Amino acid sequence: MLQVKNLFLKYTREYFALYDINIDVEQGESVALVGEDESGKTSLLRVLAKLEKPSKGNVYIKDIPLKKLNYKTDISAGYVPAKPAFFEKKTVYENFKYILKERGLSASEIENKINKVLIEYSIENLKDKKVGDLSLEEQYVLSFIRLSFRELELLMVDNIFDNISEETKEVVLSLIKQLKTKNTTLIVATTKSEIASKVCKRKIFFKNGSIVEN
Repeated sequence: MLQVKNLFLKYTREYFALYDINIDVEQGESVALVGEDESGKTSLLRVLAKLEKPSKGNVYIKDIPLKKLNYKTDISAGYVPAKPAFFEKKTVYENFKYILKERGLSASEIENKINKVLIEYSIENLKDKKVGDLSLEEQYVLSFIRLSFRELELLMVDNIFDNISEETKEVVLSLIKQLKTKNTTLIVATTKSEIASKVCKRKIFFKNGSIVEN
């Protein structure tokens, strides 16, 4: 499913965010990238999400080179970044509608799917609220609920657990478990080994941009 070979990411002449990373992840596997802040785990996720271009090395997803991979057509993937990504001036409903419209659904299909999700996750009260007016924790929860509109082959979750309460952590962990089917490859970045243990069977430990235990 995922191969990372001799990957380097250099931000400055002296500073490597990632140094010679080698990882193989099977389809359906759940893997946690564990390490302190600035250890390299988020940098790796950003490379996988095509938000950073590696300085050297190769990445393959479903045997497709990352630089050629099209996340709209080649794989059903979801990425939850540390900073939630929404149209903040639009309502929750409008944000959901935009995603479904991009998939070519009819107006009635969009309406039905959104209403079903609003009821299923008990968030009808958020339907007409602008996302920018919601708390960070509410936005994280919505980030996962938004992904429930499709079955994912790859789910990537950045280091969000330091930013949320214990109660919201349990909600998020439950949502991750709901989104992960047997065919979904899950990659979670976290500073907390105990969080990793709750959703992932394998841990890869990072320090100073390198893997120290795999």
